[in-house]
Amino acid sequence: ETKHGGSKNGKKEGLSGSSFFTWFMVIALLGVWTSVAVVWFELVDYEEVLAKAKDFRYNLSEVLQGKLGIYDADGDGDFDVEDAKVLLGKYKYREFSSDELFPVPAISTLALYPALDFQYNKTYTLYWLPIHFYLVFCISSGLKERSVPAQPASPESEETVQPAEKSYVESELEEEIQSVLHEALHSQPDEYVADLEERVSDPDTPGDSEVLPEDAMEHYTATVFFSFLSEPKHEKQTETQDTGLEQLFGFLERKWEIAQRLNLAVRNILTSPGKRLAKKKKPKLLNKFDKTIKAELDAAEKLRKKGKVEEALRAFEALVNQYPQSPRARYGKAQCEDDLAEKMRSNEMLQQAIHTYDEVVSLPNVPSDLIKLSLKREADRQQFLGRMRGSLVTLQKLVQLFPSETSFKNDLGVGYLLIGDNSNAKKVYEEVLSLAPNDGFAKVHYGFILKAENKIAESIPYLQEGLESGDPGTDDGRFYFHLGDALQRMGDKEAYKWYELGYQRGHFASVWQRSLYNVKGLKAQPWWTARETGYTELVKSLEKNWKLIRDEGLAVMDKKRSLFLPEDENLREKGDWSQFTLWQQGRKNENACKSVPKTCALLERFPEATGCRRGQIKYSIMHPGTHVWPHTGPTNCRLRMHLGLVIPKEGCRIRCAQENRDWEEGKVLIFDDSFEHEVWQDAESYRLIFIVDVWHPELTAQQRRTLPAI
Repeated sequence: ETKHGGSKNGKKEGLSGSSFFTWFMVIALLGVWTSVAVVWFELVDYEEVLAKAKDFRYNLSEVLQGKLGIYDADGDGDFDVEDAKVLLGKYKYREFSSDELFPVPAISTLALYPALDFQYNKTYTLYWLPIHFYLVFCISSGLKERSVPAQPASPESEETVQPAEKSYVESELEEEIQSVLHEALHSQPDEYVADLEERVSDPDTPGDSEVLPEDAMEHYTATVFFSFLSEPKHEKQTETQDTGLEQLFGFLERKWEIAQRLNLAVRNILTSPGKRLAKKKKPKLLNKFDKTIKAELDAAEKLRKKGKVEEALRAFEALVNQYPQSPRARYGKAQCEDDLAEKMRSNEMLQQAIHTYDEVVSLPNVPSDLIKLSLKREADRQQFLGRMRGSLVTLQKLVQLFPSETSFKNDLGVGYLLIGDNSNAKKVYEEVLSLAPNDGFAKVHYGFILKAENKIAESIPYLQEGLESGDPGTDDGRFYFHLGDALQRMGDKEAYKWYELGYQRGHFASVWQRSLYNVKGLKAQPWWTARETGYTELVKSLEKNWKLIRDEGLAVMDKKRSLFLPEDENLREKGDWSQFTLWQQGRKNENACKSVPKTCALLERFPEATGCRRGQIKYSIMHPGTHVWPHTGPTNCRLRMHLGLVIPKEGCRIRCAQENRDWEEGKVLIFDDSFEHEVWQDAESYRLIFIVDVWHPELTAQQRRTLPAI
């Protein structure tokens, strides 16, 4: 009796296993057939739903305003019950073009597809469509937001999308994406993007390599999307809930920013330029021996990851002493020294880390991935210490060991640029582009080099295509700066489109203020008065002694013309423009001051000028027929004073931002040269002015002492 579900006194204690299964199957079948009946017998009045939808005005972006006509499946030009039947799998699917699918990313699993497949021109796998249109069906039926299933799927798609058992790789991918989902919902955009980049670019966890399968990507993309549709648990539900389309679109309007973040997050995890990042192998950091001591290595690495750097260093040092031929143990030691150098701000400790990274490569049986990570980090730390030539040697070794890796060649090109060797950098990028014609990183740097050679027209397509590629390392203010500048010099108004884009992406303070080395929060305006700067004594002294300054400058022009050097920053379209510098980066030119001693003695009293390590003090002479291109200074940390010394009556003017002004003899003009400015000299005689750069008045004393010179 006990075996058959009864007690000793003959009373049953519950349903048997077979009875429970029978009832479960009955309920499941009823649910399935009820769903089919809703569609087959047209129990929902779709026409009424569509009429209400047309009357309802959606205050959303264009992406959210896709018409339901997009879901037309039977070719009659609208969306009706027949379309719903087709799309739910009742009839045979027809092919959908990417043009039909792309306009509806906001309310379906296709929200993530532009990041996955459009750039590769692949045919869409149609097993996604039942999921997509089941959601549409639920919306059209007036179901409430909370009834949207976490992961709905039709029977046709279920077998393909949901494998019976998750592989190790799939579980790992799911954990990664769910982590990204949490960050996209709860963190600031800059924070989660930076963290994503770190996770994608620094995979230094010990382990074997695996290829991430496409079906795992697609399956978990769906999981993430439907998880996204659910309200976060911590958010309070509104007291009143609308139904159907109104309620859903209100929900989507609140979540659109999160949708954009999520789309970028999935793009960063699953794709990389020209190929899917998910198909890249995890770095293989353990050789056969290191796999036998993996537990000890993991324990030491865990300490490092927790920030217990000193303990981790001791642990790795013990492992290196015990197993001197272990590449992974030595690499862990180098990482700990690297972390400790940053914590202690110790160049000596950082040099030790560089030495240890180099030791890793010299050991036998080092996995190639570990060699790559060690040499790349060694080169980076050498650059940090200013040892550019040492870094160049390390990068050359990396390229020799892995000649097919274009990313290492790209790094080598940067290494040449850092020592001013544009010629060799150019050769490197030409080689990269011959191997990978669409490499955006190589394109922007090659364009940068062409522009430095004054090959303006040739540089534009490389800079533009490189920026448009979106490849890592291309979203840099310098490339927006130089592309806009090149377009301006060619008379192309598209320049301001790129300046605007650079501003939107946070590279510039504004479209007009495009300096790249800035202190945030400083007052920004093109033109200033002496009172606004607070440097009224300096201005009064310059204006009072302008003739003295002029006469000493003219004497230098007459007797020692060679002291006036031609402008060498490639800022002139045409003409003759030369300068005679007294102070540069806060350092006095003693020889130059011997020629104008009274002027230099006058300036010694004003440390805001002589101590400005981001500016100059100089005479500037410009001859007739000169035009200086629109340009900006490098930093917002200074203001520039122009004292008129010899000014022709007509033909000389300066524009800063959108306002033109003229010089006057004996008067000071003050402007912020981090704003775009331009100069014309169309007079009949030369123009001579005296330029004095001063610290921005809002910089603190500490900032003035510690900001690096420019």
